Amino acid sequence: MFASPATGACALTSRRSAEHGFTLIEIMVALAVFSLAALALLRLEGATLRSAGVLDRSLLAGTVARNVAIEAVTDARAPALGAAEGSEVNGGRAWSWTRSVTPLGDANVLRVDVAVSDPRTRQVLGRMTMVRAPTPPSVTQ
Repeated sequence: MFASPATGACALTSRRSAEHGFTLIEIMVALAVFSLAALALLRLEGATLRSAGVLDRSLLAGTVARNVAIEAVTDARAPALGAAEGSEVNGGRAWSWTRSVTPLGDANVLRVDVAVSDPRTRQVLGRMTMVRAPTPPSVTQ
C-alpha cells in the first residue's frame, strides 16, 4: 500500500490514475447505459405517435357515427327499418357507415345503431346507438 519514501512509486501511481480521467471500459459502460435509455425513449415516442393516430381516427369516426345517428333520430320522417349504408367525408377523410334500425316494443320506438369504418381497412372505428321516440301524429299527416 505505502511505498517507501525514497521511491514514492505507490503515491505517484494513484495520483497519475486520478489525473488521466475515465478508462475505456468505464466509457463503454456509460455509452451502453445511455444507448439503452435512448432506445427506450425512441420506442416510447413511436408508441405515442401511433396512439395519437388511432385516437384521431376514432374521434372522427365517432363524430360521423353521432351525426348519422342524430340525423336518423331527428328527421321528420322515421328511418326505414333494416340496414342502410352510406359514406361521408369528415376531417378530410372518407368514412363508410352502416345504420341498422330495429323496433323496440310496440309504441313505434326505434333503436338506431350506427357503425363507422375506414373504407381502406374496413375496420370499425366508431359506434353509436340512439333511440327514436314515436313520431307525433301531427307530423305524420
